[in-house]
Amino acid sequence: MYLKEAYDGLYLLRRIWQKRRAAKSASLVQRRTMLKLKLILCPVDFSEFSSTAYRYALSVAEHYQAKLVVQHIVELWRYPSASFAASASLYDEFCQSLCESGKEHLQEFVKNHARDGAQLELVVHQGMAPDSILSFAHAKKADVIVMGTHGRRGYDRLMLGSVTDRVMRRASCPVLAVRNPPREVMAAVEDGRHIHRLRQILFCTDFSENSAPALNYAISATEEYGAELTLLHVLEEIPSSARTEKAITVANERLDKLIPSGTQDLKIKTAVRIGKPYQQIIQLAAEGQIDMVAMGVRGRGALDLAVFGSTTYRVMQLGPCPVLAVRV
Repeated sequence: MYLKEAYDGLYLLRRIWQKRRAAKSASLVQRRTMLKLKLILCPVDFSEFSSTAYRYALSVAEHYQAKLVVQHIVELWRYPSASFAASASLYDEFCQSLCESGKEHLQEFVKNHARDGAQLELVVHQGMAPDSILSFAHAKKADVIVMGTHGRRGYDRLMLGSVTDRVMRRASCPVLAVRNPPREVMAAVEDGRHIHRLRQILFCTDFSENSAPALNYAISATEEYGAELTLLHVLEEIPSSARTEKAITVANERLDKLIPSGTQDLKIKTAVRIGKPYQQIIQLAAEGQIDMVAMGVRGRGALDLAVFGSTTYRVMQLGPCPVLAVRV
């Protein structure tokens, strides 16, 4: 008797928790965030990866007629010889020289990628790259950070870390990670300007509240560019083939419920796949010629992420297109 009452009580508590979680997720979706970009921050380290990200950021800035702030960070830890300076004044002179050199390189970098009409601001800071990017983005109230990613994996990531990964897990604004050059998104030219194109957008969800804010941005970008949006959920474990069809049907129904009212004029479809999430996301992105993937991201322990990675980071590393990561 007591066991039955205890079981019924636990079942009721679980149902209440599930309803509250669903209601909270739904409320997050209903509060749509329009992607109105006024200030874009693009950190560069003069590598080929940051060159690709900078060109992408220029194109987005042109589309939204936004201001583009180009940031370079001088990291003193990369110059261990500075610690052997004979005096404090010599050390300060060395640091100043590095910053001046950084400004010259940044000006040359921008000049080599110049476009008429771009609203640019160039800044050089001294410090650790992730902290400098995050503090400056917060101070400037950046709407989005556009960064290149080196795609480091395994041991390299554990030892060296990933600036992009650290920034996207702590930034208060979305982070657009660019690894591969877009296929044709910057090919069109109108009135002498390179026009950024987004035709296919992919939003990935695990139905947690972590993914809801990313949907807001995905829908906004879909509306802005007149693109087609695909809502994807990946089923990781299906007990038997007999239950597969039912699980897919339930997932599709949940995806349909995520679509906010007032979006009937937008091209939105759903998709459900089975397998490892990052593999299925990458496969669908390649098959559907996706131009941007939108995903939620949560903060986790540094060692855990370095060793095991995350779905978002793996898609950033291995995917065929840029990834818009939106932190909860």
